[in-house]
Amino acid sequence: MNTPERETILRKPEWLKIKIPSGKEYIKVREIVEKHQLHTICTSGHCPNMHECWGRGTATLMILGDICTRACGFCNVKTGRPKPADWGEPLRVAESVKLMKLKHCVLTSVDRDDLDDLGAGIWAKTIEEIKKMNPGTTLETLIPDFDGREELINLVINAGPEVISHNLETVRRITPWARSRARYDLSLHTLSVIAKSSAVAKSGIMVGLGEQPAEVIETLRDMRSAGVQVVTIGQYLQPTKKHLMVKEFVTPEQFQEYKMAGLDMGFRFVESSPLVRSSYRAEKHVNK
Repeated sequence: MNTPERETILRKPEWLKIKIPSGKEYIKVREIVEKHQLHTICTSGHCPNMHECWGRGTATLMILGDICTRACGFCNVKTGRPKPADWGEPLRVAESVKLMKLKHCVLTSVDRDDLDDLGAGIWAKTIEEIKKMNPGTTLETLIPDFDGREELINLVINAGPEVISHNLETVRRITPWARSRARYDLSLHTLSVIAKSSAVAKSGIMVGLGEQPAEVIETLRDMRSAGVQVVTIGQYLQPTKKHLMVKEFVTPEQFQEYKMAGLDMGFRFVESSPLVRSSYRAEKHVNK
């Protein structure tokens, strides 16, 4: 398997500069997250939109701990042996959603290949508790591939989230060295199972890892063939020196071309710009 060569670190262009987090809503969300010992992908993933989302009073909550059993080359979430699953977490998360007064909540998780059900049980319980305590809150779940096991994917589906997302992350050629354990076709299978349900099927990719525009278009076609309705495309940013290097900073113009191509293919929503991440403006995607 070929791996990318080491190159000179690229300087970030002007369009990737972000604001320093601030504001009353940002501080309120941060305090709730810290008080209730919640994990968020906003902080673990060094999301560039944290100031905007937390400033709007929203956050993407990460369940099943903050230690992942996989070690993807692009991801800044800690890797190692996780602690035992915490069955008190679903109720804490539901209570926190209520405190934040969220109209729309996004849930994601680390991979838990150490568990017999890969974490699907806590996924379902968390969704159920949020729905019970927050009947007016819509929900998006950004799930792992669950090794493509349909009975586990269906546990999440049957819990009733309005949007179910699973990220393809990158194009087929780059998948083997960018993603740990995950496989391109297995992710497409996971998405096809979601698409057959009543939930909105959603996926996302990063660009700037050395892919060609034609490969991005091919990936969009693969997603659409699997039944995906919403797609996000954003710039990969290297979180630390240990992670995969950025091969290219894709221009806003190229992102716009990807967006138009996706809309032409029939996607309902295409969020495509340098700072887009999978849960960016997720509240819009509930409308199927």
